[in-house]
Amino acid sequence: MVIKSSKNKYLNTIIAVLFIILDYFVIVAAEQSSFWLRNFLLHSNNLHISWLNFWVTFPVIFILFMNIVQLYSRRMPFYAEVQMLFKACCYSIFTVVLVMYLAQISAATSRLFVAIFGVLSFIYLSVFRYITKRFMTNHKLLSIPVLIIGAGKTAEILAKAITNDAGMGYRIIGLLEDNKVQEGILEQYPVLGTFSDVERVIKKSSVERVFIAAPGMDPEKLGLLIFKVQPLVKKLAVIPSISGAPMSNVEVESMFYEQLLILRMKNHLENFWNVFIKTVFDYTLTIIGTMLISPILAFIAIKIKMDSPGPVIYDGYRLGKNGKLFRCYKFRSMYCNGDEILEQYFKEHPEMYADWKKYHKLENDPRVTPFGAFMRRTSLDELPQIFNVLLGHMSLVGPRPYLPSEKEEMGELADTVLIAKPGITGYWQTSGRSEVSFINRVKMDCWYICNWNLWIDIVMLFKTFAVVLNKKGAY
Repeated sequence: MVIKSSKNKYLNTIIAVLFIILDYFVIVAAEQSSFWLRNFLLHSNNLHISWLNFWVTFPVIFILFMNIVQLYSRRMPFYAEVQMLFKACCYSIFTVVLVMYLAQISAATSRLFVAIFGVLSFIYLSVFRYITKRFMTNHKLLSIPVLIIGAGKTAEILAKAITNDAGMGYRIIGLLEDNKVQEGILEQYPVLGTFSDVERVIKKSSVERVFIAAPGMDPEKLGLLIFKVQPLVKKLAVIPSISGAPMSNVEVESMFYEQLLILRMKNHLENFWNVFIKTVFDYTLTIIGTMLISPILAFIAIKIKMDSPGPVIYDGYRLGKNGKLFRCYKFRSMYCNGDEILEQYFKEHPEMYADWKKYHKLENDPRVTPFGAFMRRTSLDELPQIFNVLLGHMSLVGPRPYLPSEKEEMGELADTVLIAKPGITGYWQTSGRSEVSFINRVKMDCWYICNWNLWIDIVMLFKTFAVVLNKKGAY
């Protein structure tokens, strides 16, 4: 069921009420699960929670904070929605503890129950919201119609985000474009006219949300277009021509009389406290992770020895923070005479040299051993880099660890990339891996450094598992 554009007056309210009801039952389910789990772990059934707190007070606290962080009023990418959920759950649990203290029932309520409730509420809300929104997106249920003005590369990226992200919940009704439509995903949407037809199209379709994705438009014409569209719709979004620039926590200012917009941008990994938080996060997860995967490390080491002669660990030099060289540890995935093999391969297949020059990778690299190929597809060869994290050379998430010989090719962007420690995983590893060209990897690393926050690291780690399981772009 897709609600038609002329009947969208109450669509946002309907969606908000739907998710409030869903979230209420999910929170109650998290309470009940926490209650059972607490009793199971402590082998005790003496916990009592009043019906008022269980059915009303605690769920209402969560829903109020979810409303405060705009989870019922604003459309956002799903990773941002999960970030808001995390904040809402933290605030809610703190408030629950405060309410119990003020009501003088904290002594009678299990601390373990509260801790489990905080964790499960976040997990349950994230999972059930994703499932619900993905179902709604796939079946075009309660989707909000939007019009995209522009049909170039920027519009294509926007359309992919709207189509693929479960959090958006938009339905593209069509495009406006003066020139040829960008090939690809945009071809599936109707072209409803040119930029000059914008008033007619909006009035005819009754669409209330418009994206202007024409960053190459003349500034004066863009200004006139905004003035035309803004009175006709409830929400207008303009995508500026600064794609790839650091935009996390950007500060927006305006010079009133000069009619200028000022965007203040920060380099987050030059801040001492951000670096401190990232370091604590790295060491905490790495110490725990090393203890958990030690049997896997031992098994892989034995398998490498059985697969081909040579050392288990390869420790080539890489560029670290501020360009300082360090030995980067990896499980050996190549034959020991790899350089000779590669030289002979290019003699026999000179046409493959162009791919090597562009990607610094070969899909069927002749230097890679049979077990090495498996390790690369699953990224197991990079596991020893956890010791680089413990030694302070690397982070769990960060820029790619570049070869010293690649510094010149990185050009002017090298100074930005080398501000931070390289990471075991990162933006480019979760966005195409070996299918991303070298210069685009460098740009991705610059974006990550300037936009860093702890939540991005958490998202990257989860995306890494998905990419590794998918094996796309890994060779």
